[in-house]
Amino acid sequence: QVQLVESGGGLVQAGGSLRLSCAASGSIFRVNAMRWYRQAPGKQRALVAAIRSGGSTNYVDSVKGRFTISRDNAKNTVYLQMNSLKPEDTAVYYCNADLWVVAGPSTRDYWGQGTQVTVSS
Repeated sequence: QVQLVESGGGLVQAGGSLRLSCAASGSIFRVNAMRWYRQAPGKQRALVAAIRSGGSTNYVDSVKGRFTISRDNAKNTVYLQMNSLKPEDTAVYYCNADLWVVAGPSTRDYWGQGTQVTVSS
């Protein structure tokens, strides 16, 4: 089985910073892309940032210049450094990983449980 464990969420004032972490564990052969999504109240879940196995990254326009996604392949861990936070960043943040399970026939998507980020004005 595969588990994605997130940490780092919490309450922060506008202009502050948070660093989210997500560690994938279990019978993993190789992790491909890792991503962060978020879902604000009353809105659909949306992609925030993605990082491929080779290190290339993509960001939604609203977080460019403020958020940085990175990964530690040795730890199967993805990070999201969030700076200059705004109230509109308030959402539940979800970790996602596309990976090969040991002896698995194909890649599968796995999700973390979500972690709340609240930015006060």
